[in-house]
Amino acid sequence: MKIQQALLAEFLGTFFFCFAGIAAILSATPAVGSGAGIVGIALAHGLALSVAVNAFGGISGAHFNPAVSVAFLLTGRLPPSRFLPYVIVQLAGATVAAAACRAVFPPDAVTQAQLGIPLPAAWASASSVLVGEFIMTFLLMTAIYGTAVDERGKAVKIGGFGIGLAVAFNILAGGAVTGASMNPARSFGPALVQGNFQWHWAYWVAPIAGACVAALLYEMVLLKE
Repeated sequence: MKIQQALLAEFLGTFFFCFAGIAAILSATPAVGSGAGIVGIALAHGLALSVAVNAFGGISGAHFNPAVSVAFLLTGRLPPSRFLPYVIVQLAGATVAAAACRAVFPPDAVTQAQLGIPLPAAWASASSVLVGEFIMTFLLMTAIYGTAVDERGKAVKIGGFGIGLAVAFNILAGGAVTGASMNPARSFGPALVQGNFQWHWAYWVAPIAGACVAALLYEMVLLKE
């Protein structure tokens, strides 16, 4: 597969995911008043990711997430020459999605939701954020391996749906605590556009660690030779 096609697929897939997620959060603010709540936000993220994985998985592998790319690089499933280009276009896709949402929605909604930046609850500690994001990304990466890498899981043919559901249930479980990013690009795009990098380091460290541990565990223990 040509690298240009793969990079475009990664850009578009990340845009799918981030635009839908950020827009759902902004729509749920008092300024817009969709009333979707956390269930609607979870469904928007999960459904968009499901569609993106099914649309672009055959082109790029459907990472759409720097933590996933790091994990696949670590396990030899992503060539080193593709790693940095993948991460760059993922961050670009998330940034363009955030900028588009900022242009579409009223300023009050953007301010109320901080443009959908995944941020912890006021009471959450650093350990809450790190442990929560680690666990949620661990579960997401396990779902990716189980449905889209393991041939036994691929035979069930629910890859994109299963991965999207993993994101959705993680947002329902941890969205009110950490913002449920699970994806450094999802955090980076709105943080850059909004100029708010509070807690940003944690949303790189924990998802990458969770994805790598899950990938190594699945690769070394659960996969057949």
